[in-house]
Amino acid sequence: MKKANSLKSRKSSNDMPSGVRNEIANRVQRDYEVFNESHTFKFPTWLYGPIKGKLLTVEVEDCPRFGDKAFVEFDSARTAFISVDMQVDFCGPKGYVDVMGYDLGLTSAPIKPIMYVLETIRKGTDIKVVHTREGHLPDLSDAPYNKILRSKIIGNGVGIGDTPKGGMGRLLIRGEKNWDIIDDVYPIPGEYIIDKAGKGAFGQSNLPLILRNLGITHLIITGITTDVCVHTIMREANDNGYWCLLLKDGTGATDYDNYQAAIKQIKMQGGVFGWVSDSRRFVKAVKSAF
Repeated sequence: MKKANSLKSRKSSNDMPSGVRNEIANRVQRDYEVFNESHTFKFPTWLYGPIKGKLLTVEVEDCPRFGDKAFVEFDSARTAFISVDMQVDFCGPKGYVDVMGYDLGLTSAPIKPIMYVLETIRKGTDIKVVHTREGHLPDLSDAPYNKILRSKIIGNGVGIGDTPKGGMGRLLIRGEKNWDIIDDVYPIPGEYIIDKAGKGAFGQSNLPLILRNLGITHLIITGITTDVCVHTIMREANDNGYWCLLLKDGTGATDYDNYQAAIKQIKMQGGVFGWVSDSRRFVKAVKSAF
């Protein structure tokens, strides 16, 4: 009898108040009906308040099903563009990815699309720009042992913390030239730089605090690599309630099949982590609004 009462007590204390539950259900139903009529994920002013900036409407692909087309609304003042790990170590000669023996042509492919988007955003919009860098402390105290070991094996004796022959510095170590962001997409004053020790950023950096303080609700995500750091950050952001859009030509992986698989995974279940578009469609939306 005691056990039954205990279970009943826990259930009651965790149960959502019926008024809140009904309100959410009603909102979802209304927005569902709106989507069926307009094929648009409307910006939920009932949740975030009135639009503060410009309203952007971006076309997304294969949503809600493959072959379908839909649109997502963004409030520019509540939107952040994230460029993930565009560092020499991941897309430059003698960097970490190069030492591992992968094709730099694949990881450097997003450079021009990201440049194109940054140029557009920087011309008088209120969209925030965030850059991330993966790297470790010089004494490697924040680098897991197994991560260092695996890197040394795949690099034929040269891994995280080592300096490759003819390299610019120690691989993936904060402060080294190869650890820094490439010149083509380097941050300018007013943009944010997030340093992280792992693939993700929500549990490894102050990114959540910065996004919250800036009032961000929607994210535009680019960078490298699609299947590792980019996917990890997008999944984390989605779990934290952010509306996420990946620009597929603004990202790349060390393996093209992995890149394609990562893109497809996002599109599953009507956008399980968010949506997929490209730089051209995003820039078109920004220019139409501004």
